[in-house]
Amino acid sequence: MAKANASQDAGTQSRLRSQRQTRQAQAQEKSVSELNKIAFLGTGLMGAPMCKNLLSSGLLLTVWNRSQAKTEPLAKLGASVADSPRSAMADADVLITMLSDGPAVSNVIFAQGAAEAMREGTTHIDMSSIGADEAIEHAKRHSDQGVAYLDAPVSGGTKGAAAGQLAIMAGGDANTFANMKPVFAPLGQATHVGPSGCGQLAKLANQVIVAITIGAVSEAFILSGGGGADRAQVRAALQGGFASSRILTEHGQRMVERAFEPGGPAKLQVKDLRNALKAAEQLGLNLPITQLIHKLFDDMVNSGKADMDHSGLLTHLEDLNNITFS
Repeated sequence: MAKANASQDAGTQSRLRSQRQTRQAQAQEKSVSELNKIAFLGTGLMGAPMCKNLLSSGLLLTVWNRSQAKTEPLAKLGASVADSPRSAMADADVLITMLSDGPAVSNVIFAQGAAEAMREGTTHIDMSSIGADEAIEHAKRHSDQGVAYLDAPVSGGTKGAAAGQLAIMAGGDANTFANMKPVFAPLGQATHVGPSGCGQLAKLANQVIVAITIGAVSEAFILSGGGGADRAQVRAALQGGFASSRILTEHGQRMVERAFEPGGPAKLQVKDLRNALKAAEQLGLNLPITQLIHKLFDDMVNSGKADMDHSGLLTHLEDLNNITFS
């Protein structure tokens, strides 16, 4: 009898889980097909242009930012402005976060009550760059509430955000990703790369490539310029060969023009490299080149250049070589 009851209980629990998953999937599909309201938390350098593109596509948007002044231009474009993360979730079916790091996401979503205000069937798309382990934890906490979750960090910087041409790397359930494609469409090209946490791992891979390439371009300019070559002409020549890259094209131009206002601040590059090394350690991997470039960026930040664009690593390497520009 006990075995029969246990079997019945297990069957009942399985049916309840299945019913809950069905309701969740139906709610997600409805939210996209009817273009219901999106809540967007974090309207800084990246978030603001992303919000403009969502509004331009006709999606209803409620925004929140720690500094409310940064939401005012969006209000003029038709966005509603919430006074708290929790109130932003009123009637929202999709939540997008674009915040500085994992602790900031955790604070805004869980400590400030946004998660508690999310209905069953809501989808949270976290487009912040955080640790893969943090993304997995957030996915589990949301799942316990019947909320779907995608970790979907981006690459492309402020220029890509403004143009709606971000590269979006999404981790999570494949069906949830498919349902959210109309939300991703105004923002850029989204690719599903695997289960929860994999979006962040793909972004970390991106950031490793970006950081190392910035270092390579910087040292190439220092080397060629040290022998009397014109850096601008070296950049032009290299773009015709195997060394050509988007970093050489865009950040190389910044280096030539000495234009280091932040698109991607050095302090955030350090954060991403730290997360990459943490992930490598958890996977039992050794990344010696990443360790070196992390130290160089960390030293740059500690020298007072935390808010300089990460292409400004050139200036730190110039300092090491006693190279000055008037």
